Order: sequence, then C-alpha cells, then structure tokens
Amino acid sequence: MQEGAALVRLARLFTDDRNAAEDLVQEAFIRLHRSADRIRDPGKAAPYLRSILLNLARDHNRRGLMSLRHSEALTPASSPEAPEDRVILNDEQAGIIAALEDLPTRQRECLLLRFYFDLTEREIGTTLDISPNSVKTHCRRGMESLRRILEVE
Repeated sequence: MQEGAALVRLARLFTDDRNAAEDLVQEAFIRLHRSADRIRDPGKAAPYLRSILLNLARDHNRRGLMSLRHSEALTPASSPEAPEDRVILNDEQAGIIAALEDLPTRQRECLLLRFYFDLTEREIGTTLDISPNSVKTHCRRGMESLRRILEVE
C-alpha cells in the first residue's frame, strides 16, 4: 500500500494530474504482473516497477495535450479534491518544483529518485537502466542547473 502511494506521488511529479497518476500506477502494476515470470530476482521487482512507471509517464507526457483534453472532458468540475491536491506551497517550494520541471528529463528523474525517494545511486541506475556513474553525473549536473536557475530567480 505504501509503495503504491509513493508511486502515485512520483507519477504526479511527472504528470501533474492525480487521476492520470493513479491510472499510470495501476497500469504499471498490471505490466509488472504480466511479466512477473521473467523476474528471477524478487529484489529487482520494485526498481522494475518504477522503471515501468517512468516510461508510462514519459509516454503520457508525449501524448500531452490530447490526454489533457480527454481528462478535462471526463472530469466533472465539482469532483472532490484529494488532500494532496489542496497542499499550498510556499514560494520557495513552488520555485524548486518549477525549476525541476525545467531540467532535462534524465536529470529530473535522477534527482527525484535520489532526494524524493531516497534511493541509492545503484537503485536509481537499476530503475533507469543506466550505470551508477551516469546517475552521479546526472545528479551533479541537475544540482548545478538547479542552483543556476534558482539564483536567477
């Protein structure tokens, strides 16, 4: 249950839409289940699930505008908000989130997995199918970019 909620939060960071995030997590679990017989090491299931989710989020964002149009048409204006939809961010938090959105995809993914999910470089590498050294590089470059963006603001 906690893993599912954490995955929804991760998907929300990439889709900015609670309904889409929940759908993507559900689809990720379905795809993991379909390929469960190919996973020999149970310890690799969680990174594989995160990898599936990130790929689904990328695909979702590529479809972008069309998906947004459909969700707006299907979502009633008076639908109840989830508590996480009502979080009020202070200016600093909003600035950091906006700066993260400006980063290249791989840097953003590495930083979110590192600092939001507290994953190790090895776990991030397994999730994103890149080497731990690449993770270090993306995190370092992402942090440098964030510093530059936030200093300008």
